[in-house]
Amino acid sequence: MKKWILSLSLAAGVIGLAGCSGGNGEAIVKTGAGDITKEELYGALKDKYGEQVLQQLVIDKVLSKEYKVSEKELDAKLAEVKEQVGAQFEMLLAQNGFTDEKDFRESLKLSLLQEKASTKDIKVTDKELKEYYDNKQPDIEVSHIVVEEKDEKKIKEAKAKLDKGEDFAKVAKEYSIDGSAEQGGSLGLISRDAPNLDEDFKAAAFKLKKDEISAPIKTQFGWHIILVTDIEEKEPFDKVKDELENEIKVSKLDPEAVQAAIQAELKKAKIDVKDEDLKTTFDAILQEDEPAKDDSADKKDKE
Repeated sequence: MKKWILSLSLAAGVIGLAGCSGGNGEAIVKTGAGDITKEELYGALKDKYGEQVLQQLVIDKVLSKEYKVSEKELDAKLAEVKEQVGAQFEMLLAQNGFTDEKDFRESLKLSLLQEKASTKDIKVTDKELKEYYDNKQPDIEVSHIVVEEKDEKKIKEAKAKLDKGEDFAKVAKEYSIDGSAEQGGSLGLISRDAPNLDEDFKAAAFKLKKDEISAPIKTQFGWHIILVTDIEEKEPFDKVKDELENEIKVSKLDPEAVQAAIQAELKKAKIDVKDEDLKTTFDAILQEDEPAKDDSADKKDKE
């Protein structure tokens, strides 16, 4: 099957091209050199982004008919992302081409729809679930001080001040070089399996007790000192069972499984693209994998 990519970071204005396809000559911009009509804008956007956006719109519509994502689920997922990236949330939006939080939220919805479609047939045993629960570490609330790799001397100075009893937030504001410094180094709650956090950082943080301060540790981002300010209590198994089951299912997914699930849903929907310019938009997605060629017969003939 040909590789295909569904972009979730298209600007909302580009997605809106589907609504401006009237084909009339109404001018949306007037200049001394001539006007730009809705038809011209639609044509330009279609040429540049048409297939990407059409894929996104159709997949959203097809999956939304079979699966539902509640506002509560979206709120929880958005809160999870914000918790993981902390003060870097606005930077995350900008770097990935999202116009605002609403735009990002729409992409989260599509991501959750794809997740539901892809995990519906995955089974999780009671044994798997209980083992996962027993091994899962509770989230912790952390603060840190971070300096560049070349500044080992500075991190040692900061640690010396902390050892003398100086306030962690005050030392963080004095030494730390990232955006958390203004919040006294606070990174909020972090999860042991958070994908965006450095593994060395997590390994050190989750060894600490509440109110314990680490020795300076080195990661790919520089030198850190970590303080654990709180450790969440583990919720009862029955209360989090469904959530953990979904986590296990998602962990079993790979890109091929997601692609196969989306392909199956689109085939059921019997897509018929009327626009001749976009007629082949779904060909790569719907194309079956070609079976591996058995060349043993050819070799035998040659022998």
